[in-house]
Amino acid sequence: MMNATLLQADHEVARLIDRELERQQTTLMMIPSENYASRATMAAAGSVLTNKYAEGYPGKRYYNGCEIYDAIEQLAIDRAKELFRADHANVQLVTGTQANMAAYFALLEKGDRILSMRLDHGGHLSHGRSNNFSGVWYEPHFYGVDPDTERIDYDNVLAVAREVRPKLIVTGASAYPRIIDFKRFREIADEVGAYLLADIAHIVGLVAAGSHPDPVPLCEVVTSTTHKTLRGPRGALILCRQEWAAKIDESVFPGIQAGPLMHILAAKAVAFKEAQSFGFREYQRQIIRNAQALAQSLLEEGFELVSGGTDNHLMLVKLIGKGISGRDAADTLERAGIVVNKNTIPNDPLSPAETSGIRPGTPALTTRGMREQEMHRIGKLIARVIEDKGEHEEVIAEVRKEVLDLCDAFPIYHDII
Repeated sequence: MMNATLLQADHEVARLIDRELERQQTTLMMIPSENYASRATMAAAGSVLTNKYAEGYPGKRYYNGCEIYDAIEQLAIDRAKELFRADHANVQLVTGTQANMAAYFALLEKGDRILSMRLDHGGHLSHGRSNNFSGVWYEPHFYGVDPDTERIDYDNVLAVAREVRPKLIVTGASAYPRIIDFKRFREIADEVGAYLLADIAHIVGLVAAGSHPDPVPLCEVVTSTTHKTLRGPRGALILCRQEWAAKIDESVFPGIQAGPLMHILAAKAVAFKEAQSFGFREYQRQIIRNAQALAQSLLEEGFELVSGGTDNHLMLVKLIGKGISGRDAADTLERAGIVVNKNTIPNDPLSPAETSGIRPGTPALTTRGMREQEMHRIGKLIARVIEDKGEHEEVIAEVRKEVLDLCDAFPIYHDII
């Protein structure tokens, strides 16, 4: 039952939210960019802080009545700096793409060259896609993964950087299952005289917990979202060296936005505190263990994985030869209660609308309390659905029942009414 006040005021919205709660409770959320925020985070996000406009920064607002908001934002800044051991943090950003935009504005002039990972090899649209601002306002060049190992070839990155001479090198990815060597990227950037930006939106929780190499000491700027592995509210932040603090802040406000979402900013402060607990570190380690167990299960079921496995929270499953596209596989799995997303694989013969792969991840399953045993079981369920290709409703029904059993055994938000 949804909140009685909302139900009385707008029963249509209330019932839709109620349906979404049920969907989350009864399906396996395996899209690696999604997670379950804590109740404390959601409480802050749904608070009276949504009522205030607070353009500017602590102590320098354009509106009166911001004393409390100054304290909240400063708390979030201080916690982010402590969590990531950063000189400076801007916590006002709404999306990861917006964070990248602000970083580019601070570091670059229009038309400057950037070097980043190919989108179809695991990069992100805000790293230079032609119809994104990053590809329209700047001159993008790309590196990819080695065709044999399907891992970043750092010697090739250096060769491309020497040829292109970019002003900015972007490292980080949205679909790369291996450790990123930020130190090597720093060396490459230094050799060609480029700035280095790390987009850690996906691995931010792993970085915060020490389960992935830390780019913060090595980069001029680091951008990230605050959901995904960090398990906070939907939003973003920028970390940078002190010498870039003024330019970054000016790029955010008044550069690309006006008033920040103060209720979300407060929820970020909560998430930053939660991420400093011992339990959070163990949680991140379990995310990786679960991902590796799931990858092993899929390999045992006869699937091929990009790069052969995973070092982080996600994997890319190749479907070439399986008689089903990534889009159809994701749609069929959803019918069985397993929610993944279609994803391109390196040198994909299919279009981005179809794809030859899917991208499962383990952050949300780990939040539910699942461990390696459940990952092995889920790998077998995924295999069963994909091998059947959705041709037999009894297979979908049987897998759906097993999914419901797992969801019942590892509930989320079971006491929300």
